Amino acid sequence: MVPKVHAGLEMAMAGNEDGKFTTNWRKRMNAFGEKAKKYPGFVWRTMWKVGREDPRRVIHGFKVGLSLTLVSLLYLLEPLFEGIGQNAIWAVMTVVVVLEFTAGATLCKGLNRGLGTLLAGLLAFLIEFIANASGRSFQAIFIGAAVFLIGSAATYMRFFPYIKKNYDYGVVIFLLTFNLITVSSYRVDSVLKLAHDRFYTIAIGCAICLLMSLLIFPNWSGEDLHNSTVFKLEGLAKSIEACVNEYFYGGVTEETEDIKSSEDLIYKGYKAVLDSKSTDEMLALHASWEPRHSCHRFPWQQYVKVGAVLRQFGYTVVALHGCLRTEIQTPRSVRVMFKDPCIRLTGEVSIVLIELANSIRNRRHCSPEILSDHLHEALQDLNTAIKSQPRLFLGSDEIQAKNMLDIAAAQAKAGQTKNSRNYGVSLSSVKTDSSALMEWKNKMASGEQSERKTLRPQLSKIAITSLEFSEALPFAAFASLLVETVAKLDLVIGEVEELGRLACFKQFRPDDEIVVTCERPRVDIMENNLPSHGVE
Repeated sequence: MVPKVHAGLEMAMAGNEDGKFTTNWRKRMNAFGEKAKKYPGFVWRTMWKVGREDPRRVIHGFKVGLSLTLVSLLYLLEPLFEGIGQNAIWAVMTVVVVLEFTAGATLCKGLNRGLGTLLAGLLAFLIEFIANASGRSFQAIFIGAAVFLIGSAATYMRFFPYIKKNYDYGVVIFLLTFNLITVSSYRVDSVLKLAHDRFYTIAIGCAICLLMSLLIFPNWSGEDLHNSTVFKLEGLAKSIEACVNEYFYGGVTEETEDIKSSEDLIYKGYKAVLDSKSTDEMLALHASWEPRHSCHRFPWQQYVKVGAVLRQFGYTVVALHGCLRTEIQTPRSVRVMFKDPCIRLTGEVSIVLIELANSIRNRRHCSPEILSDHLHEALQDLNTAIKSQPRLFLGSDEIQAKNMLDIAAAQAKAGQTKNSRNYGVSLSSVKTDSSALMEWKNKMASGEQSERKTLRPQLSKIAITSLEFSEALPFAAFASLLVETVAKLDLVIGEVEELGRLACFKQFRPDDEIVVTCERPRVDIMENNLPSHGVE
């Protein structure tokens, strides 16, 4: 009977496991079916969102498709195929690799590819001529040595900063073409025709890319750099305003949005600035390859300098944002005493940033009164408000003496937990909160773990809350950062004025209309100029 009972139990357990497996399998299939139904809608929404953010992306897609169609005619049309043959594949690969979103990026990669192929072909012919003159027995040795020396030298040159910045892709193409022609010349007699066909087809592909980039709805890297600088100034203005408003209003009043929306506004404002270093340098590099396409001058390196000072300004905004999430916060009753001068100062800083953005957008010089008396008055008001409350920031001798007595009492109480050892503490040995904490750490390191539950909470509480002015210290840090933004504002104004001088901006007129807009840049260069995964 016992074996039959065990067998029945095993069959029941197996049946339950099969039932659970079937149920889980059905749930997974149902979930997969629901996702499959939603997938077409998700794809369509994503396509619509990407195209709506920047319509030029749709145009660029059509330009790439048209370029590939044109270059495919080398295969599809019989007369062209007979003239070029199988080497037409190099033209197709050139279009795929070279045609970028902006004209500057296309010019940079196209000219690098053409120059690298030409130099590699000329050097390969020279190597082949010398190898043939040296005789068949030494030809292989000479070719191997030449490949080693040229490959090592060219690869080492890629580490030169100037070469790496401007011609890295060209050096890669040079190495590839040189090795292909030089090594093939040992076995192939028609190496001259091979090099000629490769260069010819690459030239065709580069020509199609350049025509598409320069003549059909061109996207200029210089314009993107110009617009992104305007966007960063506007983003910083909105970020610092939102940061100060949340500090004084808490993000839950009628004047502001909810906390999440305010956090997003602050974060997006300075994130675009802090993440812009590589983007600015790449846009400036590509813009330097572009021809003069308008009546405006674009000193690209000065745009990079403006981006650098904006990042310095952004670091201060990040520190302001950090003050909102510190563990020790100034009570709202204390903040309200300084609310008006801080908000006024922030408003004046924001006005200056918006004016700088408008001056760059409209290509005109800044107003001579960009640093108005209102900004200096706001600084004086904040200084006066802080001086009117000296007790909050300076404290008193009686309070400091009380703090030392509290720390001594806490240590004495902790010493009563062990009767076998004497932990007497004199008042003269207690200097500051930090010395008490250091002594507690030393005792813990020596193995006195029994004091952990008694001494640590009391010392932590004393170290944080014993000083009357400790609650005002976070606001002091916040106020000092606000003043720091004004100091760094001078650096930003100086670089923007230098940009206006180099770019020959028009002079400011009092009747110029100042339009405050915060428009998202039309291109995200890091998304559009995706890196290629191959050199071909």
